[in-house]
Amino acid sequence: MTDRQTEYTAPAPKADGTLEVTFTYLEMRKPADPVPYQGPTIDNLTVLRAVEPTISFYRYLYNHVGGPCLWYERRALSDGQLKTILIDPGVHVYVLYANGVPAGYAELDTRGKNDIEVAYFGLLPEFIGRKLGPWFLNWTLQRAWSRNPARLWVNTCTLDHPAALTVYRQAGFTPFREETATIRDPRQEPFWQSSPHT
Repeated sequence: MTDRQTEYTAPAPKADGTLEVTFTYLEMRKPADPVPYQGPTIDNLTVLRAVEPTISFYRYLYNHVGGPCLWYERRALSDGQLKTILIDPGVHVYVLYANGVPAGYAELDTRGKNDIEVAYFGLLPEFIGRKLGPWFLNWTLQRAWSRNPARLWVNTCTLDHPAALTVYRQAGFTPFREETATIRDPRQEPFWQSSPHT
């Protein structure tokens, strides 16, 4: 299989080292009608739940899936703080494998009383462009709706892949809130190159 690198890279910070980011929050209150889409270009796909994944494996997924989009919240957590989240029975991590190789992951936070958050969702850069995103998102949403929540919700932002908002809307999500914030470029933080371990 030939590696494919995403053409997307996060924007450069402003002169003061900050980034202006617009966050869009979306929700779905009932399963959407299936939307026809071109299937993945890889046949051998498997999704497995990673039950209490090791910290190193989770960081591999989080850092490589989220790196181009500057995901930083989990990078800033210590191993102990991250483990507390990952061993919670309400946090479900699902890993997509393509021909036996990790290709992406989804994280469902079912700790809400009546709703489920798609907390994280994405593909490793090498697998972007193979039509895996809509297929995996559909799988993830079916798994979430099988728990009969009142609502699913997700957020995306202008640092995410440019297609993210469109993919979520095509899947049936509807925006319900938007906000803009100025953040410090996480690439300038000590944890960006090496996550804290204590």
